[in-house]
Formats: sequence, C-alpha cells, structure tokens
Amino acid sequence: MPREPKLDENNSALLTESFRTSLPLPSLLDPGFEDALRHVLSNPGSMVRPRMVHRVGSAYHLDPESAHNVAIALEYFHTASLIFDDLPCMDNALERRGAPCVHVEFGEATAILSALALINRAYALIWRAVAACPQDAQSHITTYIEKRLGVEGLLNGQSLDLHYSTLPHTRETTERVARGKTVSLIRLTLVVPAMLGGAPAREIQLLERIAVCWGLGYQAIDDLKDVLQSTSETGKTAARDELLDRPNIASAVGVCAAVERLERLLHVGDLTLHRLLLRRPALSFLSKLRGDLERELRQVTDSACEMAEEGISRTRS
Repeated sequence: MPREPKLDENNSALLTESFRTSLPLPSLLDPGFEDALRHVLSNPGSMVRPRMVHRVGSAYHLDPESAHNVAIALEYFHTASLIFDDLPCMDNALERRGAPCVHVEFGEATAILSALALINRAYALIWRAVAACPQDAQSHITTYIEKRLGVEGLLNGQSLDLHYSTLPHTRETTERVARGKTVSLIRLTLVVPAMLGGAPAREIQLLERIAVCWGLGYQAIDDLKDVLQSTSETGKTAARDELLDRPNIASAVGVCAAVERLERLLHVGDLTLHRLLLRRPALSFLSKLRGDLERELRQVTDSACEMAEEGISRTRS
C-alpha cells in the first residue's frame, strides 16, 4: 500500500479527503451497504480530533505517516460511536452533522454494520502506527488504547448512559458517564500521539489531566446546547436527553451550576496547560483550542440569556 501523503497540520481539506478515502470500498460490496458507507464518509465532522493528533504528534516528532493513521483511526472510532449513539435502541436521533442519521436512511442493521466497518478499519490503521514505534513501548500503548475504547472506557460509559434512569441524577453520576464516553476519546486524541512520539511520563500525566478537564467541558457544552438550542443550531436532534432521561449536567444541577462547573474545569485546565507549555512549548497550539472552548461556552450562555430575557418579556406582556 502506498504511504499516506505528508499532511500540513492545518490542512482540513486533506484530512477530510482522507476521512472519505481511508476506508476502501471493494467493487463487489453489497449496494445498500456501500451506499450507507458512502453516506457516512461524505458527512465528516469538524475534523478537530485529527488536527489535534497531527499537531501533538508533530510536537513529539512522531512520524507523519503514523500520526496520519492515528488521526483517521480516531475519527473513525468517534464516528462509529455516534452511529451507535443515534440508533433507536439508544438515543433514537434523526439527524447528525446536518444530515439524516444512518439508520434513518438505510435501516438499523446496515447502520450497525457501517459502524463496525469503521471500527475494523480504525484498528487496522492504529495498529500500523503502534507497530512503527519502539517495541518496548508497544504493549503499554495498546493496553492504553484498549482501556479507553473497551469495557473500562467508552463501552462502560455508553452502558451507564443507557441505564442512567436507574442511577442518581447527580453531577458525579453524570460526569462518570462523560468520563467513559467523551473523555475517553479526548484522552486518546491528546495522549496516544504523545505516547507514540516518546513523551516523558510527566508530560503524559499533564496531557491526561487536560483531557479530563476539556472532555468534561466539551460534554457540558454539548449538554447545555441540548437544553438551550434547536436542531438547526446544533446540526443534530435536540432535546433528546430530557425526553430519554439521559445524562445531562444542565438538567442534573441546573444551567447556572453547569456553567459554573464548566468554568471551574477550564480554570484547572488552564493551570495544567501552563505547566505543560513550560515543558513543551511546541504544544502552544492547545491554547487556541482552549480559546475555542471558551467561545463555545459564551455562545451557549449568551443564548441562554436571550431566552431568559424573552421569557421575562412574554411574562410582562
């Protein structure tokens, strides 16, 4: 197989093209299955995770081909998790990334097969990157990946999500779900390319802490959007958490407390990022990602304020 093209760290177009083409579709593929896979591959997300993987990898001098394989693999894992999330037996969503969910267009069985196809390809890509790193590090890295994706991480988080109605609706329980689902993928994004590049243990520890703060932060923003914004604003089916009794920090503790918690997470993340950048200035691009998180928070809270003001105006009239 030819080597992946060297990729400019900020070139979203090339990453998007790689997302579309890194899963080969053989000529004898079942037509319905092929159509579903093309639907998935033609609707990529923001590609923020692949960009992060490339830039973290670059900071630790990771081979560009390995970084590229990890970047696309993690985006395939993430996309597969969304396909599962959207199924009628889970969130029963109708829209994702501004397009109909896979099960809506092609049926549940084909949606499941499509997600499995992405997972299968993702493992193939990520193992290539692991195989290229020093042999004494391979076992540690593969164990880390397995924990984040397996029964200790993503899968347990999804199970807790599905059974949330039987659990206490507290901040602790809600964040436990987020740690399994959202945080696991952020940890993979920040930590795996650093591990593959031979990052020192202390820097791995700092990256882990940032991943937890930002992962919980991203989930809190997503929860606030579900409560405060419409489907047209978010690009996916809104108000599903309350309807399905699923974990949502804004519903569990209230919008104001959720915003306060998010700001606290950002503060701890800032302190950790400062320590990390003293050791590894090449990771300074993370400051921009932190700024993007802050802007998303402000957009959501501004929306909440506008809704509150409209409610007061209607009451007075």
